[in-house]
Amino acid sequence: MAVKIEVIARNMEVTERIQNYVTKKTARLDRYMNDIEDVKVELSYVKSARSAMDRQVAEVTVHGRRTLLRTEERSDDIFTAFDAAMDKMQRQIERLKGKRQRGRGDGRSAAEVAELPPVEAKSDKTASAIVRRKTFNLPPMSEAEALEQMRNLGHDNFFIFFNIETNAINVLYRRRDGSYGLIEPKTE
Repeated sequence: MAVKIEVIARNMEVTERIQNYVTKKTARLDRYMNDIEDVKVELSYVKSARSAMDRQVAEVTVHGRRTLLRTEERSDDIFTAFDAAMDKMQRQIERLKGKRQRGRGDGRSAAEVAELPPVEAKSDKTASAIVRRKTFNLPPMSEAEALEQMRNLGHDNFFIFFNIETNAINVLYRRRDGSYGLIEPKTE
């Protein structure tokens, strides 16, 4: 299965040597995880970094069918930063594969189980207040898996997920004291 690889450069130029190196290394990720859909590699040069050892940044994001993994590493050399990010990504994939897969066991998908609320008509006033819309898939997962995904992605404030234990959409958030809270919306 061919993995779609996207290389983005910020404040630097991606030479053919860097492009080939990144493509060759990221193509190997499908050996570790079969359901990888695409890999996004963002290479950047941060001139304002305090230390010269932190100026080259490599960020790797892997999108799978049910997972989203992200790593970021910094170094004084872009190849070193990228290699460290890839090593970290391989460890995350191995940790993810080591966890046992849980499901409902009845063979139904989450879309079949979830009941969608009725859609209300939009007024012109609320439509003009919304400046951006985002859509994304909500793979079913437990609260523990959602907490791990939140940490893996580096989301510090909140994480939205479909809870397989309650068959509802929940919001996991970080509280000011460093602990975590869970919002379980209910319809009347």
